[in-house]
Formats: sequence, structure tokens, C-alpha cells
Amino acid sequence: MDQILISATAAARLLGGLWLPERASTISPAVDGVFNLVLGVCIVFFSIVVISMILLVVRYRNRPGAKPQESPSHNMRLEIIWSIIPLAVVLFVFWRSFTVFLEMYTVPSNAFEIQVTAKKWSWTFEYPNGHVDENLYVPVNTPVRLIMSSPDVIHSLWIPEFRVKMDIPPGRYTSTWFEATKVGDYMLLCTEYCGELHSDMLATVVVRPEAEFHEWLAKAANFMEEYKDNPAKAGEILYQKRGCAQCHGIDQPKPAGPSFKGIFGKTHELQGGGSVVVDENYIRESILEPQAKVRAGYPANMPTFKGLVTEEEIKAIIAFIKTLK
Repeated sequence: MDQILISATAAARLLGGLWLPERASTISPAVDGVFNLVLGVCIVFFSIVVISMILLVVRYRNRPGAKPQESPSHNMRLEIIWSIIPLAVVLFVFWRSFTVFLEMYTVPSNAFEIQVTAKKWSWTFEYPNGHVDENLYVPVNTPVRLIMSSPDVIHSLWIPEFRVKMDIPPGRYTSTWFEATKVGDYMLLCTEYCGELHSDMLATVVVRPEAEFHEWLAKAANFMEEYKDNPAKAGEILYQKRGCAQCHGIDQPKPAGPSFKGIFGKTHELQGGGSVVVDENYIRESILEPQAKVRAGYPANMPTFKGLVTEEEIKAIIAFIKTLK
């Protein structure tokens, strides 16, 4: 329920602006300035061309008794004017755009770094203390650098209110940065079509005061210790945080993966023939080697979580699945 409320709030912020989304980062005013500059230039020249065309059509329309007039001679002054003015405008737009580009790609030396993994069809954000979350939590008024990678296909991270967008091709790292200026919740989307559940690849950027952020980070990193006496609850949290919910429902199956409800102890048919009993070993293998035994009727597109989850976390996920009778 908390996730639904956060996403609803972020969506309201995104859709609430009459013209552009809310400005919520240090770079937003500069980016909007370039956008408005280009838009203004386009409006001015479009108006000049259209108004001139209408006036000329009216002035020189075909009328009874009117005869064709001789074309005017070459006018060097006019040609110089209509060449130099657009050239000056284009150079000015280029200069302003390039200065904003340099500002967007020059990362402050004190930036707080977060590792981002984009995979079909979820986001994971890993913090320096090892905590991994499905949403992006950041402190306000602090430069944040995102170091991003993809294990499968090309994705693209976009935070509209921050005016931040960067592609994430597989097999390499890309990065971007921002400094949030307002506390609140903001929508994060994938804007590169990445498959069947592309439209579900959403997350929330949660901006909090610096002290509150660090308090949250310290507590979140130790949530397994908090639930050491209730591993099923820890597994339920991991089900959300590790992106399992994107492809595996609880009440209903999803196109990308089967439902977790009632599967423990059942026998499932596999692609290519054969069957398997859903027990602890099969669940562990499916997390670490998802292509080893793929259930019939579902695509073989689950990425491996090897190196991303610990044995304790795998045990917690198994305990959670066992409770789903």
C-alpha cells in the first residue's frame, strides 16, 4: 500500500504542471531555458513565414484584369540579412545548449554514488553500504551520481522533474547526476522499449532531508537483522525490493512469470520436456541460474541474481513462498 501511495503522489506531481513538469533539481531551470529558447525561436520564424505567406497570397492573388508582373532583380542586401540573422540565432542556441550540456555532464567531486541496475522489468538501486532497494532514495541538496548498467537489453532512465535522462545499453556502464532541490516523491521511468512489460518498469525517487535519509539508509541496510526471527516477513520485503513483484504475482500469474501462490511442493512441466518439484533447491537454482530449468508456458527471460542476493536472503524468499498457500 505504501508503494501505491508513493507512486500515486509521484504521478500527480508529474501530471500536475500546465506546461512542463515541476522543477525539482538544480539543472531543471537551465534545461527549461534551452527548451523555451528553441521553442521561442521556432514560434517567431514560423510566424514570420506563415504571416508573410498569407500577405503575399492576398496581395498577389489572381484578379480580373491583373497581368503578371516582372520578377524583381537580385537583392544582395536582403539575401545577406536572411542568411546572417538565422546563422546568428543558430550559433546562439548552440552556445547556450552546449554550456548546459557541459553543466549536466560535469559531476561534482563530492557526489554521492549509487549503483543502478536496469533489467527486464525492474530497477534496483545499490548504496555504498550494500543496501539494495527497488526505489531511489536520495538526500535533498546533495549531488547524486548514478552509475548504471543493464544485464539484458537497452533501457533508459528518465526522471522528468529533474530533467535527467540517460540510456543504459547492455555490456557497459553509463552515468548521470542530479541534485534534488525539493523534498518529495518523483516518478522514475524507463523510456526505451525493452519488451512486454516495459510500461511496468517504474520506480519512485524519494527525496528526503539529509539527516532523515542517512537514518533511513542505516536502518534499511539492517532490515534482515530486524526480521531475523521472522524470515517470511523479510522474504516478503525482498519480494518487493528485488523486483520479483514485477514478473511474479501472488494472486494471479503475470505474462513474464508464474504466480508464487501455492507453488511450493507442486510439480511443474519444463520447457523442452521433463518436470520438476518446486522445493528449496529448485527455488534457489531459479534465483541463481534462472535459465537452467524454465517452466513451460513462460519466456526464458529472467536475469540471474547471482552476486546480488545472499544465502540468507534466498532463505528468506523461500520462507515467504512457503507461506503462500
